[in-house]
Amino acid sequence: MEDNLKLNISYRQILQMAIPISFAILVPQFNFLINSFFLSKLGPGFMGASGITGVYYLVFSVIGYGLNNGLQTLVSRRAGQDRSSEIGGLFIQSIYLTLMIAAFGIICTYGFAPAIFGNFTDPALAKQSTSFLFIRIWGLPFLYIYQMRNALLVGTNQSKLLIWGTLAETVSNVVLDYGLIFGNLGMPKLGFNGAAYASIMAEFIGMIVVLAIINAKGMDKRFKLFDNMQFNWQISKTIFIQSSPIILQYAISIISWEFFFILVSHDGMLALDVSQLMRLLFGFYGIFIWAFAATSSTMVSNLVGQGLSKRVMILVGRIAMLSAGSTLVVFIPVQLFTREILSLFNDDLAFLTMAIPVLRVVSVAILMMSVSTVCLNAVTGTGNTRINLMIEMITVVMYILYVYLVMEVFNMSIAWGWGSEWVYWTSIFIMSFAYLKSGKWNNARSRSI
Repeated sequence: MEDNLKLNISYRQILQMAIPISFAILVPQFNFLINSFFLSKLGPGFMGASGITGVYYLVFSVIGYGLNNGLQTLVSRRAGQDRSSEIGGLFIQSIYLTLMIAAFGIICTYGFAPAIFGNFTDPALAKQSTSFLFIRIWGLPFLYIYQMRNALLVGTNQSKLLIWGTLAETVSNVVLDYGLIFGNLGMPKLGFNGAAYASIMAEFIGMIVVLAIINAKGMDKRFKLFDNMQFNWQISKTIFIQSSPIILQYAISIISWEFFFILVSHDGMLALDVSQLMRLLFGFYGIFIWAFAATSSTMVSNLVGQGLSKRVMILVGRIAMLSAGSTLVVFIPVQLFTREILSLFNDDLAFLTMAIPVLRVVSVAILMMSVSTVCLNAVTGTGNTRINLMIEMITVVMYILYVYLVMEVFNMSIAWGWGSEWVYWTSIFIMSFAYLKSGKWNNARSRSI
């Protein structure tokens, strides 16, 4: 029997979609943690360097994530409208778009990364970072295809199938990191660059496994994924128009984070190592939050496609409640065992003295994010992605102004610097919730995407 593509707003439906997505999101965050754990064993500064290169790579990876969100909205809308025969065309054209963007990202990295890092970091760190990125950037094509299949599976209510590809990527990344960084398991010892090769190979393995699962489940035939392999400008244009504001939104957000890390690097390698760990913990403890956010976008779009717009705010409220509840489960232990958690990565007294107050600030920010990002992704689900971009641009201006004043003008501690996350998520919530509550999104244009 084919799965029903129309969704309801029950708690069970929300959890059935969110739990597999959370597992899929767990994988890259787990990989980041594993990379940082192994690299921290190479000596001081390596974990911080992985933070700078990681944020740079995120600038390009979130472009794919933006396309993923745009495609996911379109696929879910078609599912809600009983137009499943059009899903295959959307998927194939998204693959073409992402491969072109991947080529652009690789060219940009080889052309501009040396200048970017040469201007903002010390020479040794610049050389180390660019060498790493020249390798790491070749994983973009595999990552993008991997992200597009996420959109297909989530948009068609098949999120449970995400688990297998992500599991394959996780296991292979851990094994390859262990082997290539330190020269274990008969592999060459490549040090810092070994993490780059490991990540690329893990992304490739994850991509292959997922495509095999899609084929084995007959989804290629059901949604006519490969019936027409020709490039279709009209469909590609629809995807790009829907996704481009989200792409810009995420790119602006990550670039602002890169700006933050550059300012942190002015305070020395210890501050950079602390902030890199905060970024990783921010992502790791936000796993369920991002899963509920993705669920919010998909389910809102599906409801609008069914003509059930009046139930959207009820749905958003339920998802936000589940998101905040899951975050509290994490928030409480972090407050009780702050030192113990940080000591797993570095038990040096100077590191702990700097990191403990920062982690407390970050923990509160994560709690704020649990509701704010659900509302922001609900705006994405309405189809009015230009509103997302406007919200992000206003918020990032406030964020950058705060960071610059606190860290450069007043030279305050990085704990105050990480307070910028409070500014960011408060702004996101106020504007997103106000837009959803206004009902202005429920118009003919948003329903017809």
